[in-house]
Amino acid sequence: MKKIMISFFTFAFTFLASGNMTLAKLKPVKVEEPFTGQVLTEGLSNPWNVRYGPDNMLWVTERTGKRIVRVNPETGVKKVALTIDEARAEGQHFGVLGMALAPDFLQKDSQNYVYVFYTYVPKDNTTEFGYKKLVRYQYDTKSETLKNPTVIIDKIPAGDDHNGGRITFGPDGKLYLTLGELGHNQGKNAFKKNEAQRLPTAKEIQEGNHDAYVGKVLRMNPDGSIPEDNPVLNGVKSHIFTYGHRNPQGIVVVENKIFSSEHGPSSDDELNILVSGGNYGWPYVAGFQDNQSYKFIDWSTAPKDAAVDPNVPDPRVKVQLESDWKAPANYKDPIKTFYTVREGYNYHDGDVYGDISYVEWPTVAPSSINYYAGGPMKGWDNSILMTTLKAGTLFRIKLNNQKDNVQGEIATFFHTPNRYRDIAVSPDGKTFYILTDSEGSARDMDLKPTTKLQNPGSILMIKYNGEK
Repeated sequence: MKKIMISFFTFAFTFLASGNMTLAKLKPVKVEEPFTGQVLTEGLSNPWNVRYGPDNMLWVTERTGKRIVRVNPETGVKKVALTIDEARAEGQHFGVLGMALAPDFLQKDSQNYVYVFYTYVPKDNTTEFGYKKLVRYQYDTKSETLKNPTVIIDKIPAGDDHNGGRITFGPDGKLYLTLGELGHNQGKNAFKKNEAQRLPTAKEIQEGNHDAYVGKVLRMNPDGSIPEDNPVLNGVKSHIFTYGHRNPQGIVVVENKIFSSEHGPSSDDELNILVSGGNYGWPYVAGFQDNQSYKFIDWSTAPKDAAVDPNVPDPRVKVQLESDWKAPANYKDPIKTFYTVREGYNYHDGDVYGDISYVEWPTVAPSSINYYAGGPMKGWDNSILMTTLKAGTLFRIKLNNQKDNVQGEIATFFHTPNRYRDIAVSPDGKTFYILTDSEGSARDMDLKPTTKLQNPGSILMIKYNGEK
């Protein structure tokens, strides 16, 4: 199998027509040999999270569809397990987001719990965008539906940008939940103070006030309570496990380690290993603390008539180099960035593409990660699999034997003019199931920005046909 290398300069891909389709009724998708691709199902409303369940079904959340559907991984037939009417789903960041199946799901004597995270607006709402909450449901095997909702944690601030929202169970049996910082200090939220570094007070925790949880990764008991061994930060123990995050939309357990992917601003998407009490630097640092290209432009200090540009400061705005921030002892570097560019990089070279010129910036928009421990695919063992939105590509990131760093070069696969939102792997390790967004910007087959997606709101099924 040809290994394809990538850089933000070229995004060079090779594609070979696929053959030997096993389900003639499904649309083909062109991918490189020895893989074949098909559209398993389509017509989904912004599918966001996918899990391969022990019932041999794909469990999928639909962000704007406000549903959880179960999809047959061979035929693509869909069954609705739950519709969450109260979910707020308009816009690009609202709706039904992450989902986790309990570790004992469908085992003997299990309560068959499913945890779902979504945005909503309460009837007595006094906030601008409402809240996010994590709710536990029970799966009824007879009706094949989710019932008996129980709120696990509530009143986490929601926003029209950067809600995060991935959930997983750790090796310790705790729930880990990623939260973005609501996109403060950028775009239409530029004049709002970024609070990814703010830690809660003891009073806030006592009152159940979760306003300081933005830009954090939470760790909680399955009932939503704070674990006794959570880190004490600034003298306070809370649900917070790590902080200083921008928009972490990927999380996966690799043995006893927890990896997370995080969207960068205009450069420096990140792959991190989460360490209890760790500070990951945002908004003072993007990627490594190297003073390369990124500066913290604090638009909250700007006059309201300032022209907001994420990469060019208004002369009246406070600007801070990465090295100006005195990194604390608990600061953690990423293990990989996508991509760091040198100081002086011109982000406006691609402005000929109008509102979607940002697709030309040196980021790939990592939307999720999974782990391929081992299986029949040659060269894929011990790899992080990362889906990307802008690149419309799967990244394979090999880990070293200690699973604490990246080993070798990054390889990329399956480029199509789509936004890849999440990925699941079949139990036999031979098939990938990739969710695609229903709308948005990506790269076409000539690697130019486009809003014309090839397979919107679909699950792409990509099968390995080679030898070990």
